[in-house]
Amino acid sequence: MRATKTFAAAGLCLAFAMPASAQTPAEVVKTYADIAHAGYEDSLITAKTLDSAIDALIASPSEETLAAAKAAWIAARVPYQQTEAFRFGNPIVDDWEGKVNAWPLDEGLIDYVDASYGSESDENALYTVNVIANPKLKINGKDVDASSISPEFLSGTLHEAEEVEANVATGYHAIEFLLWGQDLNGTDAGAGARPATDFDPANCTGGNCERRAEYLKSASTLLISDLEDMVGAWAEGGEARKAVSEDPQVGLTAILTGMGSLSYGELAGERMKLGLLLHDPEEEHDCFSDNTFNSHYYDAMGIRNVYTGRYERVDGSVVEGPSISQLVAKADKGIDEELTAKLDATMDAMAAMKKRGESVEAYDQMIGEGNAEGNAVVQAAIDGLVAQTKPIERAVAALGLGDISVEGSDSLDNPNSVFQ
Repeated sequence: MRATKTFAAAGLCLAFAMPASAQTPAEVVKTYADIAHAGYEDSLITAKTLDSAIDALIASPSEETLAAAKAAWIAARVPYQQTEAFRFGNPIVDDWEGKVNAWPLDEGLIDYVDASYGSESDENALYTVNVIANPKLKINGKDVDASSISPEFLSGTLHEAEEVEANVATGYHAIEFLLWGQDLNGTDAGAGARPATDFDPANCTGGNCERRAEYLKSASTLLISDLEDMVGAWAEGGEARKAVSEDPQVGLTAILTGMGSLSYGELAGERMKLGLLLHDPEEEHDCFSDNTFNSHYYDAMGIRNVYTGRYERVDGSVVEGPSISQLVAKADKGIDEELTAKLDATMDAMAAMKKRGESVEAYDQMIGEGNAEGNAVVQAAIDGLVAQTKPIERAVAALGLGDISVEGSDSLDNPNSVFQ
């Protein structure tokens, strides 16, 4: 249900005149790379805090230590979601991202599931293989030793096994499922409710508590390692920083491609409009924890961060510098003013959705059939995201960057097709 949209731009290159004191493309790209580095570094810091909370849960399983691990997971999502604006325009990020934030996942691959989940899938032979309960598996018809659930086993053998994208064995959402368990409430109130005793060998529920803890720790260890790789890629001399810095025009294209793709096809389309059209909680991004309203909010914030050249770190410090907003303003002040206003309007709509999620109802309830008020709150955020892609397209033209392809979505471009 994805498509590609093209932003066609007039002009050849940055043809507008800039005084010597003005922000240059190279300076703007440096700010962009600095914000990327800081965002992934914050993601690493919060992932390490999550890992410590997981250690405490495994050492002393209780509802208190489980709640602390859940809170650490939610906190870890705040900086990571803001880094998603670095996707789509940066192949290095795109090639890596599936390790840490792939969704949706067929959770029966990992652990026990409710009978309502079903026992088989035409698309996935490993739909209910339940590696936690089974130390021996068959993958692609071959016997596989799963007696040790290590980071290497998860990343090298189980993740996307048999080339099925729904076999998500690593990253934030695998950890989320292990902490919360399935959300069996549909569009009614309530998130997943895994008991802490699922990790307690002395009082084990769900069976295989030691292996479940082993899986959780391995996934957490792997998340840290993967984030360390991306922090290094955006550090001085790192490959991701080099890729956007050697030709600043490439860097500017990456900025606007990421903004446009995340705004339109990914967030407005695949993550939001599709679920709203179908009224389907299975299309919810953080579906086990009911944290989706936060994830969408921080995705939108990440888009604004890269445009304004400003990012507030988890410790309260700020990384900022010359921005693409300033470049666009020098080329066409009206476009910059329009885009800035629409980014702010989107954040207002996202904030309203976030507030509703915190005080009224979860995101899966908002998109439920018959919930006119909740549907309208989500639709307003979608409308904001779609509206801001128009001035992004005009910014591409103002900077003379040529044609830019961004992610599309049938949910927005051909909504009838999602029901077929």
